[in-house]
Amino acid sequence: MIAYTDGCCLGNPGKMGAGVVLLHDGKVVRETSRYLGMGTNNIAEYTAVLIAVEEAKRMGAKGLSVRSDSKLLVSQLKREFRVKAPHLREIMGKIWKTGEGMTLHFEWIPREQNERADELSKEGAEKG
Repeated sequence: MIAYTDGCCLGNPGKMGAGVVLLHDGKVVRETSRYLGMGTNNIAEYTAVLIAVEEAKRMGAKGLSVRSDSKLLVSQLKREFRVKAPHLREIMGKIWKTGEGMTLHFEWIPREQNERADELSKEGAEKG
């Protein structure tokens, strides 16, 4: 299964939104747009990944390739860079805990390949 994820923040801090597009065998099987409350862009980005892992697991996926246009997020999830902020470490821990029993892969993609997740994250932020 493949997940395209994005988080956005209207103001930073501000209203946060998450967008997730899940694909199975090349077909969209779920799109999620969620308002996340007030916070920062980094929280929104991490939470979008957590939502993707939760939904993929609920759908019975054994593996998930998460694609994001945030180089920092991907580098941190691949454990190439440290996560210093305790609140982000907490969300990262939830991602790994939720993904237990699944193979998780993280990949950076250019912004133009992540347009639908971006749209969904903005829709989520605007719901608040």
